[in-house]
Amino acid sequence: MPIKNTGRMGRGRKSKRHKKDYVYVLRLYVTGQTPRSTASIRNLTRFCAEYLAGRFELEVIDIYQQPTLAREAQIVAAPTLVKALPLPLRRLVGDLSDEKHVRLGLDLKVVSTPSARRKGA
Repeated sequence: MPIKNTGRMGRGRKSKRHKKDYVYVLRLYVTGQTPRSTASIRNLTRFCAEYLAGRFELEVIDIYQQPTLAREAQIVAAPTLVKALPLPLRRLVGDLSDEKHVRLGLDLKVVSTPSARRKGA
């Protein structure tokens, strides 16, 4: 999957104030097309499709191509996901393969079903 400097997916911000209606503004800082970078893009797009469908904007930033943006955001490791909105700002480092960790980092509460509780979710 080619990495774009900036690419947006999702819709514009909604005016409602309910947390479930917020549009999540996410920036994923990656290092070229390394295996960890491509895994983080794949994991995040899958996660967003499942939990944030139509409620997110995703910008993928290759820090090799745009080092100034990484410096301005104080990125010290990659891949790093920055949740700019809704507040508070959060940073997650890694390939984003741990779905529970990503849900907690994005402050998403998922209603658990009996089958999900058996799986340990």
